[in-house]
Amino acid sequence: MRAICLGLLVAASLVRADEGNARIDFAGFQEMTRTVAELREARRLSEEDFIRMAAEPGTVILDARSRDMYELRHIKGALHLSFTDFTQEALEKLIPDKSTRILIYCNNNFDGDPRAFAMKSAALALNLPTFINLYGYGYRNVYELRPYLDVATTKIPFEGKGIVLIHKAEEGEIEE
Repeated sequence: MRAICLGLLVAASLVRADEGNARIDFAGFQEMTRTVAELREARRLSEEDFIRMAAEPGTVILDARSRDMYELRHIKGALHLSFTDFTQEALEKLIPDKSTRILIYCNNNFDGDPRAFAMKSAALALNLPTFINLYGYGYRNVYELRPYLDVATTKIPFEGKGIVLIHKAEEGEIEE
């Protein structure tokens, strides 16, 4: 009976999948986007709320940008998993408890460091698919940084090798 139910579920998902590739489901993605839209809007945080929630025990900050950009500059304490590496297994390894509060941000949240935070098309900002994918993989306690902040004036702390180089340049230890 269990095998029959599983077979029916697989068959149902194949009906919705893109013609010619049962492993891609654009209609399902659109449905997921509609499902998440209202929740996402309610979960967008001010700078102050992001800082407050980040300091609370059990909260994870997730940076889904590329490894290179993460290493240059990221929010202090953020965990890293490139969006391109999102799978059920990779996410569960990084964040085993799906009820964990996860705070996300992307390039389009920060100005003043175009190398580490290269601006993306607004409709393709990394926060959007990151939120949708986390929800789709079963993480329901996701929050997103809302504002566009200057890295020089935000109260959100950063770390990374790019910051070390900036400080060394400011102190005259290296040429910019």
